[in-house]
Amino acid sequence: MNIVISTDSFKGSVSSIEAARHLEKGIKYVVPDADTTVIPVADGGEGTVEAFLEVLDGEKFYRTVQDPLGRSITATFGWVEKEKLAIIEMAAASGLPLLREEEKSPEIASTYGTGELIREALDFGAKKIILGIGGSATVDAGTGCFQALGVKFLDKGGYEVQEGGGNLGNIKTIDLSGLDSRLKQVDFVVASDVNNPLLGENGAVAVFGPQKGVSSDKINLFEQGFANYADAVEHMLGEELTSIPGSGAAGGFGFSLKAFLSVEMHSGLELIAELSRLEEHIQRADFVFTGEGKIDDQSLSGKVPVGVGRIARKYNVPVIAFTGSFEGEAQVLRDEGITVIIPIVDKPMPLKDAIKYGGELLERSAQRVMNLVNIQSHPYKKMNQD
Repeated sequence: MNIVISTDSFKGSVSSIEAARHLEKGIKYVVPDADTTVIPVADGGEGTVEAFLEVLDGEKFYRTVQDPLGRSITATFGWVEKEKLAIIEMAAASGLPLLREEEKSPEIASTYGTGELIREALDFGAKKIILGIGGSATVDAGTGCFQALGVKFLDKGGYEVQEGGGNLGNIKTIDLSGLDSRLKQVDFVVASDVNNPLLGENGAVAVFGPQKGVSSDKINLFEQGFANYADAVEHMLGEELTSIPGSGAAGGFGFSLKAFLSVEMHSGLELIAELSRLEEHIQRADFVFTGEGKIDDQSLSGKVPVGVGRIARKYNVPVIAFTGSFEGEAQVLRDEGITVIIPIVDKPMPLKDAIKYGGELLERSAQRVMNLVNIQSHPYKKMNQD
C-alpha cells in the first residue's frame, strides 16, 4: 500500500513535518509494511522553512529579532549555502501564534522583525530569498519590515511615522533613499496562497483584519488608513497596485512588496510541490493524507489540502484530509478532490487541549482511517448459518 502524506501545519500545535510524521506513525501502527512518502508542504505561513528544508540541503539559523509587539524573541530562517538561498517565513517574527488572544494589537503590531530577518539573510550574502508571508499578526502593510530595511514613512510635517497598522492614515510621503541597496542584487520569491486585493470587501482589512484583532467597529478606520497609504505609494510610483491579486496578502504586505521590490509571487504549495516532485509521487499512490488546522471556505483560495486534492483528482487518487475543525460544505471540497474530511478531535475537549495534544490526535485519527481501509480491503465474510 502506497500512501503519500502531504500536510500543512496545524497552527499553534504541530508543524507540517511534525503533522506528517504523526500521521505516518498512526498508519504504521495499523499497517506496518505500508509504503509511506512524507512531503510536508506549506502555504507560506508557519512551517514554510521546515517544509523547504525537508526537500533542500540546508540548515536553520537562529537570530534575535522583534516580535509583532517589539519584544525580543529568537526566530529562525533557512539557509542553503550552495545556492546562497535564504528561506524566511514572516510567521517566525511577525506571526499570529506569537501572540496570546488578549495581546492582539493591530494598531501597533509591526512586521519590523521580518525586516530584521531579511537583513540577516543579506548579511549572509543571499542571492535569492524565498519569503513566506502567511500567518501574520499584522495589518501594517509591511511598513515595519521596510522600516527595518531603511525606508522612511513620513507624516505631513516630515516626521517619521511610528510602526503599526493604526498609523497608515498618517503617512503622506515615502523616502526610499535609505532602502538597503543589497536588495537590488537579490531574486525575491514571495510564497503566498492569498490572492485578495488590498482594498474593498475582499481586501486585507475586511477579510483578514478580524483574525488579527481588528474589531468590527474599526474596520472602516483601518480601511481608510490603507487607502491613504495606497494613495501615497501610488502617487510616488505613478501606477495603481491595489487591485493586483495578492496585494492584500499578510495584512497588505503583498502590496508593499510589489511596490518597493522586484518580486515574483507564487503559491507556496506550488513551489514546494515542484521541488519535491509531489505530483509524481501522488500519481503512484493508493491514498493521499493531507490536512491543516482548520478547513473552511477560505481553503478554496489555494490552501494546502485543496491544492493537494486538485493534484490527486487528476489521477483519481483518494484524498483523506485531517483537520482540527471544519466549516463549510463537504460536497464543495469533494468536487476539489478531497474524498473525506476527518476531524481529529475524538471527544469533547477545550481548544487548548486540542492544540496541546494535536500530534496524538493525528496519530489516533490515522489509526482509525487505516482500520477502515483494512475493513474495505478485507471485508468480513458472512457466516454460513446453515
